[in-house]
Amino acid sequence: MFRGITGIKIDPKGRIVMPTRYRERLQLDSRNTVVLTIDTEERCLLLYPLPEWEDIERKLAGLPSFNPAARRIQRLLIGHATDVEMDAQGRLLLPTLLRDYAGLKKDAVLVGQGKKFELWDEVHWEKCRTQWLDEESHADSSLPDEVKSISL
Repeated sequence: MFRGITGIKIDPKGRIVMPTRYRERLQLDSRNTVVLTIDTEERCLLLYPLPEWEDIERKLAGLPSFNPAARRIQRLLIGHATDVEMDAQGRLLLPTLLRDYAGLKKDAVLVGQGKKFELWDEVHWEKCRTQWLDEESHADSSLPDEVKSISL
């Protein structure tokens, strides 16, 4: 499970260094390969260990291609999916088109989401997080019952 938030730098070549605490798992589980794609809800990138992505890709490929919504999601997620190999120093080269989509410049955050990571521009993350916290504090208890049953 990938959890937590880590501030990271993007170097002038467009590379990030994976935090040490995640490297061994990615090396063992993914043979040093991750898959980057776009998030269709927010301007961030999704970073999947290769085996996790392969499961998702199979499910996406199995969607009916004559359904316009299914076809759109296939085009966006599979179409942007890019295999990226982690080098010996734990660096990942972020493709320019994906960096541009997420507005990634120099400062970013890597947010663990269980089986994947989200990669955000730091300023955009802080803006969205503030908005979500504000919305949550003014929520009308419209949370799904499954979430309401969790005791924190």
